Amino acid sequence: MGLAFESTDLDEIQEFLSVGYTAMRLRARCQERYQYRLIRNPLGPISLDFADAGFDVDYLVNPPGSLCLAGVESGTIPYLETEGMRDSYGPGEVFLVAQPDRPFATRSCRTRYSYTVLDPALLSQVAATAPGRTDAPVRLTGYRPISPSAGQQLLRTITFLRDQVIPAPTIRDAPLITSTAPQLLAAAVLATFPNTALIDPTIEDRHDAHPATLRRAMAFIDDHAHRDISVADVAAAVHVTIRALQYAFRRHRGTTPMGYLRQVRLHHAHQELLASDPTTGATVTEIAARWGFFHPGRFAHYYRHTYGHPPARTLLRRAC
Repeated sequence: MGLAFESTDLDEIQEFLSVGYTAMRLRARCQERYQYRLIRNPLGPISLDFADAGFDVDYLVNPPGSLCLAGVESGTIPYLETEGMRDSYGPGEVFLVAQPDRPFATRSCRTRYSYTVLDPALLSQVAATAPGRTDAPVRLTGYRPISPSAGQQLLRTITFLRDQVIPAPTIRDAPLITSTAPQLLAAAVLATFPNTALIDPTIEDRHDAHPATLRRAMAFIDDHAHRDISVADVAAAVHVTIRALQYAFRRHRGTTPMGYLRQVRLHHAHQELLASDPTTGATVTEIAARWGFFHPGRFAHYYRHTYGHPPARTLLRRAC
């Protein structure tokens, strides 16, 4: 459930933000009413928050320890300074606020914005770092999106998770949602910002991407589809890099490791729909969420493509 905070006291606002995020100092730009509202929406290793600062305020912030992204809905960020760089942002823009280990200073002017926090380790769960840097985690190398369209797609992903997934207990509280949703967000972040991940396989990766690797990976996924697993977990289980694993699936199956995991989970959801009785309260949304599908429309699309009819027909067949 979301945590709502609202205050007109600057010291109280500063204390709340320092406890909830990281130590910071606030300085108002005028003596008007300090109206501030924040809604925190945690979901496993991410938090999809929304803030509304109805006054002009400067922030001096310690290293956040997490990846923090901001998306301006209204108002302006006339400056944000970190690592010796300074930039400004306006409505419709999304940006990396600071690296996890770097402090930053910023000003917001009557700004409404999304504030998305994620564990940096999530990036390495969905992608591999460059060769020769096996111990280095994947990290973002730029503060702005690679294109405006990429930024808009990320904002749509954030908005959907915040406004559609978190408010729905049936979806939000399903154990697999706390892994699939953060991994989706991490993948979207990597698709949006320049980073150190390397997608193309090396010569060694191509050598490791043989059918035996694929068989071991598929067996691992088949046995663990009900658990919280990432592409990094699968690669570690079969002793290859993430790139080699992805290349093996692409070369021999025409899909990705997570695409295959989705197929396996879809099969389990189908079996559960066949075995469930709608008169006992079973629903398509609940069963889909139990198998990690947090977007009911996409689940219905995948299901119809695979089984030729909507999932509701499978569930309701027992009631007919």
